[in-house]
Amino acid sequence: MNEQIRAREVRLVGPDGEQVGIVPLERALQLATDVDLDLVEVAPMARPPVCRLMDFGKFKYESALKAREARRNQQQTVIKEMKLRPKIDPHDYETKKGHVVRFLKAGDKVKVTIMFRGREQSRPELGYRLLRRLESEISDLGYVEAAPKQDGRNMIMVLAPHRATKAAATAAKGRGVSGSPVPTRHRRPRPDPPDSPASSRGETFQMPKMKSHTGTGKRVKVTGSGKLVKQQAGLRHNFEGKPSTRTRRLSGTVLVAKADVKRVKKLLGR
Repeated sequence: MNEQIRAREVRLVGPDGEQVGIVPLERALQLATDVDLDLVEVAPMARPPVCRLMDFGKFKYESALKAREARRNQQQTVIKEMKLRPKIDPHDYETKKGHVVRFLKAGDKVKVTIMFRGREQSRPELGYRLLRRLESEISDLGYVEAAPKQDGRNMIMVLAPHRATKAAATAAKGRGVSGSPVPTRHRRPRPDPPDSPASSRGETFQMPKMKSHTGTGKRVKVTGSGKLVKQQAGLRHNFEGKPSTRTRRLSGTVLVAKADVKRVKKLLGR
């Protein structure tokens, strides 16, 4: 570009694509300076090399925009995998088939693998029948891109969505429609406080649930000095496979927090 060009003469192209002809390099640089543009070598292997007058900064910006738009519009092929067994339970088969249908509706390819173990390897026809059954049941959504093929202990088949199915999935993604609905979390309404209008109208007020007296009695013990102690929580998994000495050391008790003493005593009836 500009002074970096080493040729003595170049074939010059104007800013609007018009052919200027073969001119010396100094003349081409002078023309670029007069119109406040850059002299860019676009075909360096030609004899003489072809150069064009252009705004190189604007050219790079537009090229970046076109590349970004191309990446945005290109379809990325995703291959999902679903593994089955030759003697799969009918309910499990329906569940796996539902996943395959969901993948195809989303526009993805599915690699279905039949896993053989032990003596099942001598009965490859079981896996072949299962794959053909799956193929016939999803024929309205996809087709077999790679026929069933034995690969060691596995048998593999690749399913691909039909063009109409893939177009529908692309349109749904463009509208922002997800493949599966997001479950909403329902919460129970909070009860009205005692001084609220609902309470003043004589409606019942439901207190929040608290630990029962029996449960508190099991969890909390009163020492001889009147202190409240409770068993440490979340340590049951530490007792598994441990010697008795370590178990006794881990199963210690802790004091009840001062903020909870009054409430716990009330539950204990003290």
